Amino acid sequence: MKKLFARAAASLSGRYRTMSIQMVISLSFTAAAVAGMVLMGLSLVWRYSAGTEQLVRENTERVLGQVNMNMDSYLRRMMRVSDTMYYRIIKNADLATQSLDEGMELLYEENRDELISIAVFDSKGALVAGTPLTALKEGADPASSDWYQAALDKMENLHFSTPHIQRLFAVPDENFRWVVSLSRYVQLTREGSTYSGVLLVDMGFSGIEQVCRDVELAGGGYIYLTDAAGELIYHPRQQLIYAGLDTENNLADAALPDGTHTETFEGERRLVTVKTVGYTGWKLVGVVPRAGAGDDGGYIFLFGLSMLLFSAFLMAFLNFRISARISDPIRRLEQSVKELEAGAREVAIKEDGCYEVRRLAHSIASMVSTMRHLMDDIILQEKRKRRSELEVLQSQINPHFLYNTLDSVIWMTEAGRYDEAIQMVTSLARLFRIALSRGRSFIPLADELEHARHYMTIQQIRYQDKFTAAVSAGEGTEGLYTLKLIVQPLLENAIYHGMAGCEEDGRITVTAKRDGGDLVIDVSDNGVGMPPEVVERLLDESQPQTRSSGSGIGVRNVHRRIRLTFGEGYGLEVFSEPDEGTTVRIRLPALTAEEAAQLQREEEP
Repeated sequence: MKKLFARAAASLSGRYRTMSIQMVISLSFTAAAVAGMVLMGLSLVWRYSAGTEQLVRENTERVLGQVNMNMDSYLRRMMRVSDTMYYRIIKNADLATQSLDEGMELLYEENRDELISIAVFDSKGALVAGTPLTALKEGADPASSDWYQAALDKMENLHFSTPHIQRLFAVPDENFRWVVSLSRYVQLTREGSTYSGVLLVDMGFSGIEQVCRDVELAGGGYIYLTDAAGELIYHPRQQLIYAGLDTENNLADAALPDGTHTETFEGERRLVTVKTVGYTGWKLVGVVPRAGAGDDGGYIFLFGLSMLLFSAFLMAFLNFRISARISDPIRRLEQSVKELEAGAREVAIKEDGCYEVRRLAHSIASMVSTMRHLMDDIILQEKRKRRSELEVLQSQINPHFLYNTLDSVIWMTEAGRYDEAIQMVTSLARLFRIALSRGRSFIPLADELEHARHYMTIQQIRYQDKFTAAVSAGEGTEGLYTLKLIVQPLLENAIYHGMAGCEEDGRITVTAKRDGGDLVIDVSDNGVGMPPEVVERLLDESQPQTRSSGSGIGVRNVHRRIRLTFGEGYGLEVFSEPDEGTTVRIRLPALTAEEAAQLQREEEP
């Protein structure tokens, strides 16, 4: 991933370098505008989503509040039935002489749409009175029922059961009915004495179901009802849940405090609103999926996306036009500079555009004018410099060496030694030809060594073969180039200093070889050598230079020329001991013809 990002960044960087200023301005402005619009759009979407979610919360809480009121009203009616039955009928009747049936039947008839049955049981669970169901099923034991025990355990409370099938009374049509039982403790009177009993009011579950069933929440939400422990009383998918084909987070939701909460159930984020039903401890739970918190979210997204694309297109068009107006003067200025680079002498530089561009154009025009004058001056100076270089090259051959060579030619001619005279004149001519080299600073290594051979030939004839000379090039040096006239000064130094104390058997050798990526040329003699302090001082720029009796260039000048051309890693090294001779090593880069030509072009004006 990191490498992919690095490649993408490098690609963008490369494209950025090749873009025009108009494209850069246009893309930059467009990117900034689109980024701003995206941020603003995201902010608006976030605000819209937050506002929509808040509306959904409020709407769900309002709906649950209404359902709670309806449920409370329904339960209050059942509680009023129970209170009426107890306080107006049971308490005012002595079962020894009076029956509860008439009052119970009237009460049932008034509320028959919500009621399944009303029944009174004594302390042993025997049926005292009931309507419209009056006969218990065979084997039924009311005293062992949960509603019966709850009524006796907590005498002061009303007790609501969870929905269950009515299995207590015998039903003529044998239909199973789902009921919710409301039970309470009552005191029965018989012959002036009171004893314990239980009043049972069975409400039809359809009433509760009807209160919850027709409720709709936003985004496909729904509500369900549990008891205080989380057991389901009503759920729109209750049968599927009981069959194990669906699930609900009812136990966790029933434990939540009243209010709206966010939860994740089976990978789905949803809003859960909890409301406690009074008197019963039941929990109304409203569930709204977060994805459906705003039904028009998809339309809002598509509308926002289309507006963003249209705005981006409009901004790109406007930015392109504006950037073109800004960049046109710069592009014209660039074209003028390109014409100048191509060598055009007269180029019209138009000064228009914004203030900075006009000032830049004016500066370039002034610079071009100044450059033209400077170029004329440089051309004149280069002509003078070339003449001076020619004079320096000519002065590199010591006049005394030239005079002595010509004198030697004259006396050898007079003495009839024509072959030696011809050889000396020929070597002198070739010496000058290589020294000039058409003004080039870099010449083939073979020419430099040839120059050394001719020089040594002349000196050997002059000194009557007082020393021998050998020039050789090792394998791998073919085709290499070198800085010219760097060997001759070292040969002069070897002759005038190394051979000065030798009576005979003097020997000077020049060897060239490859050393890795370098070219090494060793100039060795078997002369008198030098003590260490002289060797250290020989190449030290801080020490005064002793002018040799040779060409005048000197060993130190050769060292300086090489370092100025190739750097501090190259130059001369001197190895010498008294009476052991001297070796001066020249270290250069191994230059090919192309590299030498490149260096030559860099030196040329």
